[in-house]
Amino acid sequence: MNRRQRIAVAGATGRVGRHVADVLETEGHEVVAISRSHGVDLITGDGLADALAGVTTIVDAATGPSPDQKSATAFFTTATRNLQEFGERAGVQRIVVVSIIGTESFRAGYGAAKLVHERAMLSGPVPATILRAAQFHEFVPELVDWGRQNGVSYVPEMRTQLVAARTVAEVLADLAAA
Repeated sequence: MNRRQRIAVAGATGRVGRHVADVLETEGHEVVAISRSHGVDLITGDGLADALAGVTTIVDAATGPSPDQKSATAFFTTATRNLQEFGERAGVQRIVVVSIIGTESFRAGYGAAKLVHERAMLSGPVPATILRAAQFHEFVPELVDWGRQNGVSYVPEMRTQLVAARTVAEVLADLAAA
């Protein structure tokens, strides 16, 4: 096992973040859960300075509430700015971010917002590592719901090889603890 670290997980109650937190705790690390339900808001910055005190690494698995490109971009740019600024002040050494395989080819929608997220994170003062993952098995029902119109679901044509969120979380945890 790597040395015990204090690692923050942004989006700690979400699809991937809850697994990241579980893996890191199982490995003996101290996990700081960053989510609104834990009193920390990535958008307003409320509670973020206290949450990042003594943290060596942040895992960014947070996501906004909308698949809309404009809303998602606003969420990612604000959250990234806050994680980078508060992280730098706290002495955070690195940030590990989950993204999407092939996001550089998206010209619109959530995928385009994730590319903006990646670029913003990589241009910040705290060094960042991006892990691009395939879509999660657990995401399929949400994807179908996003395309629902008048009782019919329109699913975008795409090639995909799904992966379990837990599998992605294990890799994120390894990168964070390295």
